[in-house]
Amino acid sequence: MTTEVAEAPAQFTHRQIMVTMSGLVIALLLAMLDNMIVAPALPTIVGDLGGLSHLAWVTTGYVLASTASTPIWGKLGDLFGRRITFISSVVVFLGGSALAGMSQNMGELIAFRAIQGLGAGGLMVGVLSIVGEMIPPRERSKYMGLMMAVMPVAMIGGPLAGGFITDNFSWRWAFYVNLPLGAIALVVCWFTLAKLPRGTGRAKIDWLGAGLLTVWITSLVLITSWGGTEYEWSSPTILGLIALTLVTFVAFVAVQRRVAEPIMPLRVFGNLNFTLAGALAFISGFAMFGAVTFLPQFQQFVQGSSATNSGLLLMPMMIAAMTVSLASGAIIGKTGHYKAFPIVGTALIVLALGLFATIDVDTGKTTTALYMVLLGAGMGCLMQTSTLIAQNSIELRDMGAGTGASTFLRNMGSSLGVSLLGALYTSSLTDSLAAGSSLPGEANQMTPAILKSLPEAAQRMFQAAVTDGVTTLFTVAACVAAVGVVVAWFVKQVPLRGRVTAEDVVAAEV
Repeated sequence: MTTEVAEAPAQFTHRQIMVTMSGLVIALLLAMLDNMIVAPALPTIVGDLGGLSHLAWVTTGYVLASTASTPIWGKLGDLFGRRITFISSVVVFLGGSALAGMSQNMGELIAFRAIQGLGAGGLMVGVLSIVGEMIPPRERSKYMGLMMAVMPVAMIGGPLAGGFITDNFSWRWAFYVNLPLGAIALVVCWFTLAKLPRGTGRAKIDWLGAGLLTVWITSLVLITSWGGTEYEWSSPTILGLIALTLVTFVAFVAVQRRVAEPIMPLRVFGNLNFTLAGALAFISGFAMFGAVTFLPQFQQFVQGSSATNSGLLLMPMMIAAMTVSLASGAIIGKTGHYKAFPIVGTALIVLALGLFATIDVDTGKTTTALYMVLLGAGMGCLMQTSTLIAQNSIELRDMGAGTGASTFLRNMGSSLGVSLLGALYTSSLTDSLAAGSSLPGEANQMTPAILKSLPEAAQRMFQAAVTDGVTTLFTVAACVAAVGVVVAWFVKQVPLRGRVTAEDVVAAEV
């Protein structure tokens, strides 16, 4: 008797797969563009709306909401069908984009970014779940490679577009630009996803589990964001959040064991490779978002780049990530072997982050570009490999929830990474400024333009403070990534499944 009987997928021709993926590609482009466009605009946004201490929450609010909603979207797709849930997530995302562009203060921007995140949680898990349902793992690499080919457009064009929009129009258009692209995605997905099977919708949704999940994630991120900065670690607020995190986490696990249709089925973590792939996804999310979110601070304030150029300076990392991802996908598809890629990827990430931790105010753009190539190559080894390992380790009935759990761990790494690294950056920057002479004006409203108008001594002092902040966060990120090297060694080489035929299903039932 085997569990493979539950994994017999519906059969799709190559043409059907390509037509369906055309809609997924547009939606994926939408999600990727949003992340990349906002990063170069952050220094200007903070200067306009104020609130340096809340800088990380512009990204953290988005990632936190995305993280909490990811397993919910995945489970809804299992229950009600991936077409309606995927399209619904696009609508929520677009609504959040429109509201974010109209923000009048930092609080509003963070709240509306959270709404964006709620929708974004369904975009990535929807794409991965749909691909996972349509295509068996052994054949998935070549199609994922085709999908990954459009990602450089977002990852390279996004920062360029974000910088250009910030320099020549308004940072608000970094959010408004999502609307026309999203409208196209809605129309295309409505028609191309029509052939996907519909869910039964008969099972009950685990709303209690979803609520507990949201509470413990939020309280955990607040601990990493506020601990040692807004509040002392021994303060009643932090201690209360720690207690809340522990209690709600234990309650969440208990609920997931009891309910018939859990938001995050714990049985998927019984597979060692799935758990290890999830850990790698967590670590890669931590490292990637830390680099993309905070590198523009160094590039604009220290290296003197404009918002447009800071986006351009991210190109080496993005090109390397996409090139290696495509190459690794082709090799895995041809050979079926993937074990080496997580090991090499995590090692390259540790090396790159360690090198970033050595930069100073005189580090040139060529040097940081070389470091970014290493970081991008490491990410390319992990981008699709961790997802492929996870999906190869679960049954088809758990494709949505299992993919949601894997994506949840990556987003959780991103959320904790941005909040923790953001807190470290802000704390280090503030301490460095406090140790020197005072700057004219408020540091939390500093923009690259204002900095250039200051005396040279004041500029150097602020640049040194920014450098201290980014080197501190990269040091911590390198230590976290080093754990990933150890994790990668324990990944087992398990044969990638091919197509399951009707005869295979009958044989399995017998």
